[in-house]
Amino acid sequence: MSFISIIGLVAAFLTTGAFVPQAVKTIRTKSTEDLSLATFSMMFTGTICWFSYGWLINDVPLILANLIASFLTGTILVLKLKSIGNKNTYTNEN
Repeated sequence: MSFISIIGLVAAFLTTGAFVPQAVKTIRTKSTEDLSLATFSMMFTGTICWFSYGWLINDVPLILANLIASFLTGTILVLKLKSIGNKNTYTNEN
């Protein structure tokens, strides 16, 4: 494995790992009130694009990092969207 690939893997581990605490906290608490829908929508879309790009150029660090990041940001995004849906349902019933 080349030094450049090692740098890529370390960067992928660090940037992807940064989402783990937020994802764990959000999944445990089911609280997304303080999270930005725009941020997680853009982040999810961006990680899907980066994953696709990595796949097309066959870059393992890009593929792995963005596959995991897409899962984490996608999970948070789904919880955020459910939270918004629940608020709208609750508001409309009252």
